[in-house]
Amino acid sequence: MEGTVFGVWDYIIMATTMVASTAIGVYFRFSGGKQKTNEEYLLADRNMAVFPVAVSLMASFMSAITLLGVSAENYYYGMIFIIINISYGIATPICTRLYLPVFFGLQKTSTYEYLELRFGPKIRMVASLTYTLQMLLYNGIVLYAPAIVLEAVTGLDKLISILVVGLVCTFYSTLGGMKAVLFTDLLQSLLMFAAVFSVVVFSSIELGGFGQIFVKAAEGGRLNFNNFSVDPTERHTWWSLIIGGMVTYVSLYAVNHTQVQRLLTVSTLDRSQWCLWWSWPVLSILSICTCISGLAIYAVYRDCDPLSNGMITSNDQLMPYYVVDAMRQYPGLSGLFVAGIFSASLSTISSACNSLAAVTLTDYVSRWFTVRQAYIAWLTKIIACVYGLVFLGLAFLAEYLGGVLQAALTIFGAVGGPLLGVFTLGMFTTYANELAACISLISGMAVTLWVSFGGPRPPIPKLPLSTVGCGVNGTIIEPVEVDPSAYFYMYRVSYQWTGTIGFLWVMIVGTVISLAWRQQQPWEKDGRKYPDPALFTPPLARILKRKAEKEKPAVQCELLKYNGIQD
Repeated sequence: MEGTVFGVWDYIIMATTMVASTAIGVYFRFSGGKQKTNEEYLLADRNMAVFPVAVSLMASFMSAITLLGVSAENYYYGMIFIIINISYGIATPICTRLYLPVFFGLQKTSTYEYLELRFGPKIRMVASLTYTLQMLLYNGIVLYAPAIVLEAVTGLDKLISILVVGLVCTFYSTLGGMKAVLFTDLLQSLLMFAAVFSVVVFSSIELGGFGQIFVKAAEGGRLNFNNFSVDPTERHTWWSLIIGGMVTYVSLYAVNHTQVQRLLTVSTLDRSQWCLWWSWPVLSILSICTCISGLAIYAVYRDCDPLSNGMITSNDQLMPYYVVDAMRQYPGLSGLFVAGIFSASLSTISSACNSLAAVTLTDYVSRWFTVRQAYIAWLTKIIACVYGLVFLGLAFLAEYLGGVLQAALTIFGAVGGPLLGVFTLGMFTTYANELAACISLISGMAVTLWVSFGGPRPPIPKLPLSTVGCGVNGTIIEPVEVDPSAYFYMYRVSYQWTGTIGFLWVMIVGTVISLAWRQQQPWEKDGRKYPDPALFTPPLARILKRKAEKEKPAVQCELLKYNGIQD
């Protein structure tokens, strides 16, 4: 589509979204404690309500790439992807009961401070630097990718898109701190839902009813829920989606600093656990609706696929193309959709600015320099602002990186499994040591990145498509058969298993090295025989506490008190 399709109302709606986000940042800068302390700026004084935090947990990682990608996934490959929502339900109690009590009990600003307490300073730095690089690469793409997609189908200049989103989120997250980030996430989540709902509603009207979406999808073979294969080379099966999805969810919601920092903004462990419980249905509802929107678009274009017909050039342009094609006659609706896509980018990037500021101050600056207390709050704001500007720079550089765009997204997934493995090794075992943690993390990431990037890789066959309704030269496009034996086995393994491979690698290698090479533990350096139960998952912590109480004088047991874990 050529030229801009945006009208006055579309720009008004988009401008209103940006102004509202900015106003929230200004409000929290000049209200309450005015963000004068790091406790308020980074952790919202630990007195936030449950609902805003729950919604923010969802919005932080439900980026514009996710919204555009999941709808296209269901259009071209079928609805089996929706099964991943089952894994979220399985993973939520694992996060709330086994991991969260440890972080909440310690009350540390940076998640990676745990690794130094449990293992030592080297693994803390390795993990923290890995997280920083991961977030820098990912958020540059989060800012850039939607801009080029929207430019291609709406005519909205990508320079404007990148500058507006980048500068607005840098401004309000720098000015208003964590409170501004949480409340803008709430607003932006509403717009994300509105964008997806608008697609489902309009397609239902066009098709003659909501049920017609599934009728047409079934006719096109899109309701493909029956793949129970245990073959790891099959891209999506029940096993890969549930197990792989569960590992990904736990790596994001149990040990990722961006999410853990949000979970520490409430006053009690119980409220923090409720934040995760409420985040689950919010995430699943948006995920399911986005899946349905992909089927809805398929039902509309089942006889004239816009990608095969040359109307779009990539899968991710599918949803914006439908919005422009179907809603352009209704003033403001295209603007509402684009505001929803922009909001998905805003929520992810603002979260990253705040989280990276916390990690940088705690893990790097405070470690190597002595900063006067009066300057810490200002320094943190400057760091958050710098990261926002760095994201802007990376977004413009991304245009020249070619295939590295997909590589950056793959890094984000491949790093999560090994990092989860290191935290699990620390919380679930007493024998694991720092040498083992470092070697297993570095080697684990090397394996997952090799599996993710190695090639050549077989093409992913799409389900049948049709251009019969496009014109005289229309045809049915069947998936191309590929001989799997022509490709190396590990390059055929589904991307859904990457995180699981990294997690298991770290656990197994870390265990073997720890048992083979004994290393002094941090608590042994302090002259204590038993580790502090606060560093371990609640079931193991209770065992350690009972053992210590039996074998040590009661007065020394005072050293073993910990928060958030009860017998």
